[in-house]
Amino acid sequence: MRRIRAAAIGAVTLSLALAASACGGGSSTDGGGSNDSPKTLTYWASNQGASITVDKKVLKPELDKFEKQTGIRVKLEVIPWSELLNRILTATTSGQGPDVLNIGNTWSASLQASGALLPWDTKNFDSIGGKDRFVDSALGSTGAQGEDPAAVPLYSMAYALYYNKKMFADAGISKPPATWDELVADGKKLSKDGKWGLGAEGANLSENIHQVFVFAKQHGADFFTADGKPDFTSKGAVTAIKQYVDLMAKDKIIAPGNAEYAQNQSLSDFAKGKTAMVLWQTASATLASLGMKDDEWGVAPAPVRSGTPGSGTSVNSMVAGINLAVFKNTDNHDGALKFVKFMTSDAEQKILNKAYGSIPPVKAAQSDSAFNTKATAALRDTLAKSAAALPQVADESQFETSVGTAVKELLADAAGGRPVTTESVKAKLEKAQQQMPAK
Repeated sequence: MRRIRAAAIGAVTLSLALAASACGGGSSTDGGGSNDSPKTLTYWASNQGASITVDKKVLKPELDKFEKQTGIRVKLEVIPWSELLNRILTATTSGQGPDVLNIGNTWSASLQASGALLPWDTKNFDSIGGKDRFVDSALGSTGAQGEDPAAVPLYSMAYALYYNKKMFADAGISKPPATWDELVADGKKLSKDGKWGLGAEGANLSENIHQVFVFAKQHGADFFTADGKPDFTSKGAVTAIKQYVDLMAKDKIIAPGNAEYAQNQSLSDFAKGKTAMVLWQTASATLASLGMKDDEWGVAPAPVRSGTPGSGTSVNSMVAGINLAVFKNTDNHDGALKFVKFMTSDAEQKILNKAYGSIPPVKAAQSDSAFNTKATAALRDTLAKSAAALPQVADESQFETSVGTAVKELLADAAGGRPVTTESVKAKLEKAQQQMPAK
């Protein structure tokens, strides 16, 4: 997911439990839903650009193009990340949702469990050109393993380390850090005179999850067992979260005020030269909109504990991205499939991912030279070699809420000068695990 803000995920379990029975439909098709309204579609897009206005400027010409080709008019609504998941959950329970919608790829399995989304079986994939058009890493975040995907990849992203070239030069740092020890050492050199080494979004639950998931992987830990049960208090998980929080608590390279950030303020600070580094997904387009010139920043792979990024304990990013889903009770089933085919066509993938600085999950579109720039080459390489999917389990949304909140509270402790110990980290994670649905 890109530019994820703190998603308040209330009553998720109840929402998902009610969803399957709440979603109705008109005269049904083989794939669910109906074709009662063949000339219109409603589309909920996620806020991918610097503002909702920017998104509308990107999407409207493409939707007009689709209408010209098919005669189907698309009613667009761009929804902020702070509202999107709750809007979707409300729609699954009421049955009053859009025909087509963007979802954060980490939500795929949770929403799949609701039964509200159209499954992408072989027939449906064939209708948009086949499943093999998409890269494997993106398909790995479309739902639970062994089930038909709940959505189709639309935009792919990965985390990278963005750094301010002038601040590095002024501090005598000749290259970006490749390991966490190097990042901490560089961060201490950069944290002076009211400026800080690294930015963070400490009150953003999803952002917290994305970061600590990678730290956990690097410590050989997963937050769920192989059979999908929560495992938040393993030694590796505790060590990983403490290492992340210690960037503020012990190493003091993250400003205490970042504990309250949840609306991309850390990226704004970076663009203004207040922070020298930030770990972010596809930041180039947003940095430009914030007035930062391309030659003022560099990009490098996110750090690892030692060596170089790769698989296993050398993972340095979650597989980030946006998926495109269809509500099962759509009243324009055939039109919805046509729209997904259009949005995932080679041509549209190039247009849309260029606009957002993301990577096309469609193989053929990646050959475009626009996806081999400094801004995208590191992201492509990470997605291909060293990114891992967040757990594709039905309880993933609750995981983001409970563990994301635990990390938020620990960062608040660090910002307030309260001690962050192994014991306090473990206690927070024990509480988070108790909040998960019983198995």
